[in-house]
Amino acid sequence: MDTKKTINTFKHSDNFWISITRDILSIIIALLVFSLFFQIAFGMWTPMVAVESGSMEPHMKIGDIIFIENIDRTEVITNQESNDDYVSFEDKGDVILYRPYGRKDVTPIIHRAMYYVEAGEPMWPGGPAASSNGYITKGDNHETNMHYDQQGDISYQVPIKEEWIIGVARYRIPYVGYFRLLLPRF
Repeated sequence: MDTKKTINTFKHSDNFWISITRDILSIIIALLVFSLFFQIAFGMWTPMVAVESGSMEPHMKIGDIIFIENIDRTEVITNQESNDDYVSFEDKGDVILYRPYGRKDVTPIIHRAMYYVEAGEPMWPGGPAASSNGYITKGDNHETNMHYDQQGDISYQVPIKEEWIIGVARYRIPYVGYFRLLLPRF
């Protein structure tokens, strides 16, 4: 059988197993195309995270999908540094996705970078000295996040080091992440 005839048979066959194989190959090709697009556009193979808490409300809600740009491709603009022209998720400064204490075994946090401190500087007015260089972060929800992450148990008295940052939030798709939140963690 020649190659052209084999391809034609594969494309048009009603055989159950050939049809299943064709569908699986179509899905694999679609996933590869999307992954390649994400790698080119965001610098990550999987640039999406589902928002799991209300700490960033009203700008990000539980169940939203957030697209993250790899930290190697961008710089963090803090709330303190940004001018009135730069707004990210309806407020000044970038929203970053980071690993608390650099740990990979815990859920990453997505909060706004408020400002950058150098080691030895106070982390906030009247606060303790920073143990290292890093970002002071805070959720946007004024009811549940009245204090910086470094004042609470998320990153207690430790600024967010640059190597802990996964990326910067760029886009939001509402509600699509609910499906992800229903799936078990692996």
